[in-house]
Amino acid sequence: MVGAGMVGASVAYHAAKAGAAVTLVDAGKPGSGVSVDSFAWIAANITSGPASELRAAAADEYHRLEAELPGLPVTWSGSLSWRTGESAPETVRGQQIVDAATAVKLEPTLRQPPDWAVWAPDEGGVDPVGVIERMIAGAREYGAQVHPEVPVTAVGRDSDGRIVEVDTASGPLSATTVVLAAGAATAALAAPLGVQVPVEPSPATLFRFRAPAGLIRTVVNTQDFDIRQVAPDRIIAAADSQERTLDAIKSTFRGGEHVELLSARIGARPMPADGEPIIGPVAEAPGLYLAVMHAAVTLAPAVGRMIAAELVNGTTEPALAGSRLDRF
Repeated sequence: MVGAGMVGASVAYHAAKAGAAVTLVDAGKPGSGVSVDSFAWIAANITSGPASELRAAAADEYHRLEAELPGLPVTWSGSLSWRTGESAPETVRGQQIVDAATAVKLEPTLRQPPDWAVWAPDEGGVDPVGVIERMIAGAREYGAQVHPEVPVTAVGRDSDGRIVEVDTASGPLSATTVVLAAGAATAALAAPLGVQVPVEPSPATLFRFRAPAGLIRTVVNTQDFDIRQVAPDRIIAAADSQERTLDAIKSTFRGGEHVELLSARIGARPMPADGEPIIGPVAEAPGLYLAVMHAAVTLAPAVGRMIAAELVNGTTEPALAGSRLDRF
């Protein structure tokens, strides 16, 4: 297993739990890559495309994982979304349209509650590094070997073209199957094998702020930002501009004038060419399995369980059928 982000940690945990001999390798510490700068919203708000079924099951999959791994750092706050100047959209399962009076009950510090908002009570957010660490601890309990800060330099084949090892800065590690869950680095590791993985780094800025306690209760999604409270005195926001984000916070929430910027970091999200996950075995490189996607926080529990089933039990998961590499 190459990559100890959300997806790699989930696959390692689920595969080890299913009885596989798992070795997890990462160039850094678990969760130190793009995961640490993720907004980490469990969001099921995309209702079309190959990943829509996986997204719809996200809350259930997280509840299952919470039962298996007590102490998983998940906050079920619900999400509140609106767009000023637009009419209310059609809702999907798990959503409802609420009026201004209800919106201000959900978010009491709103200065001007919107005429309508989409309330999704089953959504929430996670501490991504904490979730990764808990899944890796669970994988270790089932016998997984974990090698942090060991960069993978290449994936090796035998004379028949089958994948048999990964080469690392500390020497080769043998394998019967190599799962590439290395985010945007997956393409570079696969290319020498003649496998083209259409994924590019997509920059996204995460702002961290000092804020008054209780400023925000839910995950708030507007045209200005995605924003949520992650500690009594901390909020995070996914947005484009520091100045515009601060202005929007001040104009949206009473007490927003006391918010102070702590940091702004740009993460390189792995973004497949069509925006959909790339998951599955690679015909031209037997023994190679790909697991790269955007929205890894939302999808990780589900895809980890399904990938483990395909690897350990030899099943073919119908929910992954639209995510195969050969669609390109």
